[in-house]
Amino acid sequence: MDNPITPNVLDPNCGSRRALDLIADKWTMLVVYVLAAHKTVRYGELQRHIGGISQKMLTQTLRKMEQDGLVTRTVYPVVPPKVEYALTDLGCTLIEPLTALCQWSEAYMHHVEAARSMQPHHNGN
Repeated sequence: MDNPITPNVLDPNCGSRRALDLIADKWTMLVVYVLAAHKTVRYGELQRHIGGISQKMLTQTLRKMEQDGLVTRTVYPVVPPKVEYALTDLGCTLIEPLTALCQWSEAYMHHVEAARSMQPHHNGN
């Protein structure tokens, strides 16, 4: 390697920006949060744990996470079909930072809501 590339998330052409886009997604963050707590989870359980996520969005999120190497999908040859999801080793590297962000949002939500309530309301202008 004569000229190693230094990752830079501020460069729109850098692969690290695409990785950041992936983990900055709230649904990805919440899937990691649930899988970190429960290790292996079936699709329906994931949907029940993550309030407000549609079936379509959960499916898209899980497919993208599987494609990006963050989760494994195991299908068992039974009737009805049984499918389980778990974090990969790469996905497990996200547990600490994403759990910290989820905990921060829970700890400081009242501060954010208070700040928002102090702002004048705009009607889209």
